[in-house]
Amino acid sequence: MVLPIVAYGDPVLRKVGKEIEKDFPKLDELIENMWETMYNASGVGLAAPQIGLPLRLFIVDATPFAEDDDLTDAEQKTLEGFKKVFINAKIKEETGKDWAFNEGCLSIPDIREDVSRKDTITITYCDGDFKEHTETYDGVLARVIQHEYDHIEGILFTDKLSSLKKRLLKGRLANISKGKVKVEYRMRFPNMKKAR
Repeated sequence: MVLPIVAYGDPVLRKVGKEIEKDFPKLDELIENMWETMYNASGVGLAAPQIGLPLRLFIVDATPFAEDDDLTDAEQKTLEGFKKVFINAKIKEETGKDWAFNEGCLSIPDIREDVSRKDTITITYCDGDFKEHTETYDGVLARVIQHEYDHIEGILFTDKLSSLKKRLLKGRLANISKGKVKVEYRMRFPNMKKAR
């Protein structure tokens, strides 16, 4: 089922997600709905807070990045078919040099900005079957995971921008929270005026 994506300004996007227990009710169904919702919005990642649930859960399908001609063949191969569920994730370390990459977010439509992040991460998480993994990722893959991980920590990519950039975007962000934005997918806007 395609769920509405929560827009910028909703308090749930600022909550640190709660750990998920193995017996969490209808977890498989929730994950399936998240995949449907993400694909419907042409996203490459989606975190539970973006559908209104303050949980430590996010999904990533980096396949669309495999089409990027700026990447090496090896990078494209790594991204192709990379589809994972991350439950109770914890980034253990971020290393390497900072690099800027143009990011966007389904909760913040129509705004894309360069964000600087470390290029390598080591992360522990459980997959959809609650098997534990510790893995290291770099490049675009690390970037997508860091962006989604931020969501379960109550952080948005706009938080990482300079104060000048934030001031310049303030009006556009306020309009998004009021629903004054064109989107091709279902959204829930926190400050939309209710029809009388």
